[in-house]
Amino acid sequence: MLVSSLRISSAVPLLAKRTLTSHGLSPPGVASLRYLATTTNTTTMGGRHSKPGQQRSPSQRAKASALAVDVPKEPAKAYDALAERLRELSSLNGIDSLLNWDEMVMMPPGAAASRGSQKATLAGIKYEKQTDPTIGALLAVLEAAPAGALTSLQSAVVREAAREYRKETALSKELAQRMAKLKTDAYTAWVKAKTENDFSVFAPLLQELIEVNKERARLIDPTRPAYDVLLDDYEKGLTSERLDQVFSQLRDGLVPLLAEIKSRGRKIDASWIKGDYDTDKQAELCNKIALDMGFDTQHGRLDVSVHPFSIGMHPNDVRMTTRFKKDDVIEAISGAVHETGHALYEQGRSLAAEAEGLPVNGALSMGLHESQSLLWERCERFPAPFGPASADSLYEAMNVIQEPSLVRVEADELTYPLHIILRYELERGLIDGSIAVEDVPRLWNDRMEAYLGARPPSDAKGCLQDVHWSMGAFGYFPTYTLGALYAVQLYDAAARELPGLEDKIRAGEFAPLRAWLREKIHQVGSLPANGDELMAAVTGSPLDPSVFLSYAKAKYGKLYGL
Repeated sequence: MLVSSLRISSAVPLLAKRTLTSHGLSPPGVASLRYLATTTNTTTMGGRHSKPGQQRSPSQRAKASALAVDVPKEPAKAYDALAERLRELSSLNGIDSLLNWDEMVMMPPGAAASRGSQKATLAGIKYEKQTDPTIGALLAVLEAAPAGALTSLQSAVVREAAREYRKETALSKELAQRMAKLKTDAYTAWVKAKTENDFSVFAPLLQELIEVNKERARLIDPTRPAYDVLLDDYEKGLTSERLDQVFSQLRDGLVPLLAEIKSRGRKIDASWIKGDYDTDKQAELCNKIALDMGFDTQHGRLDVSVHPFSIGMHPNDVRMTTRFKKDDVIEAISGAVHETGHALYEQGRSLAAEAEGLPVNGALSMGLHESQSLLWERCERFPAPFGPASADSLYEAMNVIQEPSLVRVEADELTYPLHIILRYELERGLIDGSIAVEDVPRLWNDRMEAYLGARPPSDAKGCLQDVHWSMGAFGYFPTYTLGALYAVQLYDAAARELPGLEDKIRAGEFAPLRAWLREKIHQVGSLPANGDELMAAVTGSPLDPSVFLSYAKAKYGKLYGL
């Protein structure tokens, strides 16, 4: 697995998976775009259906359901037995990832049915191994181990394994099946609602999705707010209280900054970028960019697909793709830089014997993984002339603040976080009950106007534009902006520790930054419990939105003469 187990959502293994991406989610039967969360655990079929308030720890469940399981009682032997099972799961996830890559890049269209059967068989095998009572019994031994019996790395492995085991065994088969069917129905309703520009078509299914996700959250952990449990699927250890602090500070800083930029009236001409660009030359350029950034082609490859994505079977086998448009070379370049950032994270994961194949050896969160792409995009400036234009004019054209876009995926760097904050506020309210489903269109439009000064003319360009809610992915949206905040704060720390970093990047010398990231982020994996803990260790403070705001004011102040 990318054993960090970045979960997408529960579903029945025998149904085709849908996958999340850095620009959205794919519909049923469609492979993922951008970074494919290969650590997605397919789902939960089975396990006891505990009533709210009766949720038990992995240790308690193991004692109740696996009394007859003969497991080692010595912590060292129990850990070895657990690690063996986790590494087996890691290999199975690598196989699953390879099937996904082939499906998106090489598989002939006529093989879809047989591939679905293969993946269903593999999902069933994974499910049986993920929910094996022996794992619960081993966790019971290890969680009861005396202080000092386990190393810090081993303790982190137990923590992550227990976290995933709890989620995998929380749901009954009936609830998992109900969720899977509901997602299919909701996706169909969402497509119809968006096509017909009629939110009322989707509203009843959205209400059902909210209720079933609240039920799932209660089963996993009835002691925490439901939204926090759902958020934990994508950003481990993050709470809505903490996210409120981060996003309110970010919103309060961005809204006046955007107003000031707009008041200056400066227009940057980016029209010259459009042209006729040979796709073979684009491919050569993208390959050079990836190699210059440090992508290892002995342990990875770059291909072409409909949607760019990255996927890692193992640190020694990482695949990525991009795409080309004859009239838009920037999309190919941006895609190559973005996916190479993800791929470097995967190739940089530890190969140390004690960590390989274990949960601590994967990405800490979706936001942290996204940061590794956005960091390169933020710091990248092309050192050589680009056609008839200088590097500076290219840099300006790639950082235009547009008139506020109504559509999230078309938004620029400064307006994009406000799109995410709006979605976070609404989905959290839907889960905690403070917002009614029927009020979503009105609240969406009101907040778009308040935050971005633009009011959607229709539901299709407003609250129906994203597929995420139709797939029950509550808690996913925040990771997009968290990735941007992590990226800027990490780059700021790297610049402090690496003298002359900006000059090296302008000269095309990326090795110092890559080595710093490998040491501080990639090889650390999921040893920290959450993003704040990692950021404090690497940058000296937990995630701090003021760093992003300072970066934004400096960057766009120069571009727009503020």
